[in-house]
Amino acid sequence: MVNIPTIITFSRILIIIPFVLVAPENPVLGAVLFAVASLTDFLDGYLARRSRQVTKLGILLDPIADKLLVISALIVFVDMTVIPAWIAIVIIAREFIITGLRVVALSKDIVIPAEMGGKIKVTAQISSILVLLLDRTLIAVDLYSAGITLLWIAMVLGVVSGVQYFIIFYKRL
Repeated sequence: MVNIPTIITFSRILIIIPFVLVAPENPVLGAVLFAVASLTDFLDGYLARRSRQVTKLGILLDPIADKLLVISALIVFVDMTVIPAWIAIVIIAREFIITGLRVVALSKDIVIPAEMGGKIKVTAQISSILVLLLDRTLIAVDLYSAGITLLWIAMVLGVVSGVQYFIIFYKRL
């Protein structure tokens, strides 16, 4: 069933297209698009829970939209030579591996809910992407070190939370 929260989730996926096209040449507008898309993540979940419109489609689409948004930004950064490709590969590989693990778990009727480490990881990812987009743009301040530090934190948290997901999965088998 398509409802307002699901439409908001779809909008996050659609925002990726202008983000990818705009961010390399206009990082401030890219940051605005990325921030709006990131805010839809909080908004769709809040509205779905508040209005009791949590659907299977929404549960499936929401994490996919999140991952597509972050992965798109990482690929843009690699293309712009803002970040090393290996960092993007580690983060992207973790996302695919954990998504695959969750699919396998669901096929065995095991639900692995989002852990706090994963939520902190997403916050670090979003923060790092916004900081890196705004590096030397609005006030000519060098934000690169802060952005890369946040990205490293996101990468480490991603690996640690990924290990936690595997542990939870094997304990529930």
